[in-house]
Amino acid sequence: MVEAALRGVVREVLARAAASGLPGAHHFYITFRTAHPGTALPDDLRKQYPDEMTVVLEHQFWDLEVEEEKFSVTLSFKNRPERLTVPFAAVSAFADPSVKFGLQFTTGAEAEAETESAKPDAPEQPAAPKEGEVITLDAFRKK
Repeated sequence: MVEAALRGVVREVLARAAASGLPGAHHFYITFRTAHPGTALPDDLRKQYPDEMTVVLEHQFWDLEVEEEKFSVTLSFKNRPERLTVPFAAVSAFADPSVKFGLQFTTGAEAEAETESAKPDAPEQPAAPKEGEVITLDAFRKK
């Protein structure tokens, strides 16, 4: 729930930038998983960044469009405009260095790995409580 809310913060910040531009010295670093489903970028960029890529929205970005589940932006790579589409679920980090603000996210594959590592290898039965066990509280009392 927390990550979803924080992704909503990223969505809102980008929507404001799309509507009115970047105020003052604000600029954004956005890191995302290039192999995440729904991520669209040119093949040469995907080959150059097969896992993760960071883009900067500062001076030279165009046509920033923000939707509920993704954003699209045109950036210049080797003096060529290229259109990128990034689902918010693919974003692994977002930062605005001008105000020392940053967020780190767990992307789908990382969340899955964390969930899998939290699962026990085999079903374990919880230890049966010991009936009639007496615990003394002397060790916890102030003397």
